[in-house]
Amino acid sequence: MTTSELQPPAALPRTERNDAPAYLQRYLDREGRGGKPHEVDDRGGESDAPLYLRRFRDRRTGANPLEQPVPEWQGSDLGVTQARARQTKSKEIVPPDTAAAGPRTVTQVHIIRHGETQGYSTESGLTPLGSWQAHRRGFDISKGVREGERIRIVCAETNRARQTAEQIRKGLLDGLTMWGRSADVSAEIEGMEEFRNFQVWTPEGLRDVTGAFRLYQKEMERYERVAHGDRPLWLVEIDRFWRTQQGGGDPITYWTQIPMLCFEPPSATIRRFWAGIRRVREGTPGDRIIVATHSGPIRVFAMAAHGYDPGEPYNTEEVIVKLLEGDTGAFLAYRNRVSEVQVPALDELPDWWEGLSGSAVPSSLRAKEVSA
Repeated sequence: MTTSELQPPAALPRTERNDAPAYLQRYLDREGRGGKPHEVDDRGGESDAPLYLRRFRDRRTGANPLEQPVPEWQGSDLGVTQARARQTKSKEIVPPDTAAAGPRTVTQVHIIRHGETQGYSTESGLTPLGSWQAHRRGFDISKGVREGERIRIVCAETNRARQTAEQIRKGLLDGLTMWGRSADVSAEIEGMEEFRNFQVWTPEGLRDVTGAFRLYQKEMERYERVAHGDRPLWLVEIDRFWRTQQGGGDPITYWTQIPMLCFEPPSATIRRFWAGIRRVREGTPGDRIIVATHSGPIRVFAMAAHGYDPGEPYNTEEVIVKLLEGDTGAFLAYRNRVSEVQVPALDELPDWWEGLSGSAVPSSLRAKEVSA
């Protein structure tokens, strides 16, 4: 073993520091100068201090923040105002709708699915949770309502849809009261046949697909018990529809993908929805229309705009349609996707309802009456 190997290792360099950290050193420097900033900007504050600290010192010294230079976003062509930001209840600077590029939105339509229901086999209405869901949806809509805006509320002629519309109206009024804004909200909720659920032909006439459930159960029990002959076509098709539901499948997907002769086709459902929107605008013009209806028509209405199936809407989930100036185009928003669509001219479309009884066809869907 050599002599160098017996010597102790060299001492490591010292790493500890006796000086204060930078932020503490700056604080000590200010205290040593009597608390005065070492560098003053054009506003009389410390240039390297954060904004919140400078505003805090302004308030302590009694300085009026309104005397500060006007921010660049105020008074610009964007039309952004602090009042608009307060109206939307957001801390962000929000431009008004008119600042958006392109055609101006004249009417906004909210197509909303009904809340949770007690059952589809009977017209029993909403559960307490469904009423709360609808009330909350109306409250959320009130956040974007402008002062003096006209709002019209319509619904499908079912108990669950009408109760949903009523709760949406109550939540909307509660929200407007909280925000301190006034709006022209329709006093009565109108039931419209254009916004009903898709229909099924039965021996007793056209029935809502859920309203025909009791008739379907009665007829199926008789055929299974007596077993006398083949079942009629309407019973076969509705049996396939409900057995898809009982097997854990999606019956609405079955309706949209499998042509059925006794079921109202999805294209006809989309047509009458557009007819209902046009009738509301012409009869009671307003800046906002709220429609309480059913999931099947809402789903195919969004499918026609997006070009794919976006899925079944949840309870009180909505599709928003913004009708543009000129009544020729619109934007449809559903589940974080917006598509531009063309508003159909109903008098230029083929009349698929020809041959049906007049009582089963809505007047707004007849091409002859629309063109007249």
